[in-house]
Amino acid sequence: MYRFFFKAFFAKLDPEFAHELVVTALRFLSGVGVIRAGKARDEIGVLGLQFENRLGMAAGFDKNGILIKALHALGFGHVEIGTVTPLPQLGNPKPRLFRLPKNQSLINRMGFNNEGAVSVAARIAKLRKTNQRLPIIGVNIGKNKTTSQELAAEDYRLAAKTLAPVADYLVVNVSSPNTAGLRDLQQVAELRPILVAVLAEAQNVPVLLKIAPDLIDSDIEAIASLVVELKLAGMVATNTTISRENLITESNEAEPGGLSGPILAERSTEVLKLLGKLLPSSMTVISVGGVMTKSDYAGRISMGADLVQGYTGFVYAGPFWAKRLTAR
Repeated sequence: MYRFFFKAFFAKLDPEFAHELVVTALRFLSGVGVIRAGKARDEIGVLGLQFENRLGMAAGFDKNGILIKALHALGFGHVEIGTVTPLPQLGNPKPRLFRLPKNQSLINRMGFNNEGAVSVAARIAKLRKTNQRLPIIGVNIGKNKTTSQELAAEDYRLAAKTLAPVADYLVVNVSSPNTAGLRDLQQVAELRPILVAVLAEAQNVPVLLKIAPDLIDSDIEAIASLVVELKLAGMVATNTTISRENLITESNEAEPGGLSGPILAERSTEVLKLLGKLLPSSMTVISVGGVMTKSDYAGRISMGADLVQGYTGFVYAGPFWAKRLTAR
């Protein structure tokens, strides 16, 4: 039913406009109680927190923390909002989101469009004061586009200081391909002051690092060594890719931006296995990238992922996707 509706209606709309329609509908349905979280199931301990299941919505879908209740109602055990920057920003010029339906993939170059840390923090704080049952809330943080590389650590520090009080965990995003120069911050020399600054502000809130799939293994090894040295809570692997290898040919495949979808699965699982060898078992690994089916979800867990995230699978499979993947 959803696939038919998607092809007949949503596929004809601009992808970003279609996303905003879905956001509006989910907010309304959640607000009036048409969709609501079911009875809590057995809880799973990860990051010193209790998750209802291991599946979460990846960062990028809910940039401003407006869909936390709705996504929980649809079956997600955690919601990672953002990427949130210290100051509000509009992001990159439109169009900036593209479908590749033959590949069940998306290309985005959104550019960290968000309302800024102060606004997002206030929204989450207000939600928490309602004392409703909520999913685990992660906040993915980044730097503003106008902030120089030299001042990047200060941006991450400000974002962490503002958002840590309302977050269950923080994720440092230096791996999006859609902000010029951001991925250069994955170099250990550039990354160290950023992580130190975030850890200083996070207090007892777990901090994880999100990395790109396009890093070579030796770079991942160096980053993992730094993560262990600084005693982060873990890593998120992986972000979108700039590679276009092995895609079925489509008219917009050459659009610049980060590619997500099944084509990312192979590299994402390679990085997951590599991190399993590099990180101590006490550290958390969140696997994301190319998770589309229940077998994908179960496979990531069997390979050692503590938590799994998706986004593109939800877009193509519809509102019951999370519940299908986590059903016993």
